This record gives sequence, structure tokens and C-alpha cells, in this order.
Amino acid sequence: MTRTLILMRHAKSSWDHPALSDHDRPLNKRGRAAAVALGGWLRDAGWQPDQALVSDSIRTRATFAGLDLPIEAEFTGALYHANPTDMQLVLEMARGDTVLMIGHNPGISEFAEILARTPPDHRKFHDFPTGATIVLRFDIDTWDALDTGQGEVLDFITPRDLTDTPPE
Repeated sequence: MTRTLILMRHAKSSWDHPALSDHDRPLNKRGRAAAVALGGWLRDAGWQPDQALVSDSIRTRATFAGLDLPIEAEFTGALYHANPTDMQLVLEMARGDTVLMIGHNPGISEFAEILARTPPDHRKFHDFPTGATIVLRFDIDTWDALDTGQGEVLDFITPRDLTDTPPE
């Protein structure tokens, strides 16, 4: 049996209100557009998660909402600025065959790097900019059998690949 993991960094957030806590920062206009574009890409590419594990921050919640997927998200503080070890612990409890996990850097990019057997041939993979998304397949029966270096990269994309927006 196989399991598929979609790791996504939240879309671009706003810094317009410096008094807001980091946890409470919303998406900016470009981030909202990127989330919608990423949702379209997921649907068009056939990457349909049956479970979503999402950091409980405002920007990750808004990213998930913009994707407009036909599933409910499980929002958890355990993914807010989580490191790869904590992300793996959350994932090991997953029930879905295809799981979407939305989080933050540096944890999400580090997690992608240690899970991938071979990194994707994309110039932005190691930067993992906002909205970056990787799709990995694992030959495992349950998520608690996940180990590093096992993931076959099926896809990798950034919002810039989907739109004509200027670079950050």
C-alpha cells in the first residue's frame, strides 16, 4: 500500500499590522491569490487529500480556506512553528491515505528535505518559499511506519510557477 503526503508552506502573510502577534498575522493580497491558485493546481493535478493537518495560525487557516478543498481541516497548535520531529509525530497519528499538512518554515522545508529520497529538480526547493508545495509518495501501510529518505517526489511547485506575480 502507499500513502501520499502533500507538504505546503502557508501562503504569503501580511506585515501591515506590526502590533499583531506572529500567530495572528493574516495573508496579504498576494497570499490569498496564491492559496486560490494552489487549490486549483491541487485539483487539476489530481492531488486530492482525504485529511488535512494544519497549524492553527491565522495565515495557515487562511491558506487552507483559499484552497477550497472538499474536506475539513484539523487545526493544531502542534504544527505552529513545529520542527520536523514534531511534524512527524503529528503525521504518525494521521488516518488518511493522502494527507495535506500546512505549516511554517523552517520546519516544513526541513521536513520535506529529510523525507525526500531525492530532492526535486526545482531551483526553489531548498528555499521553500511561501506557498511551496511538495507531493511525496511512501510505500507504507500506516503513517507510523514513516521513515526519513523514503519519499518519492511526485511533484513540487511554488505559487510563482502558477502565476505571473513578481518574485518576493
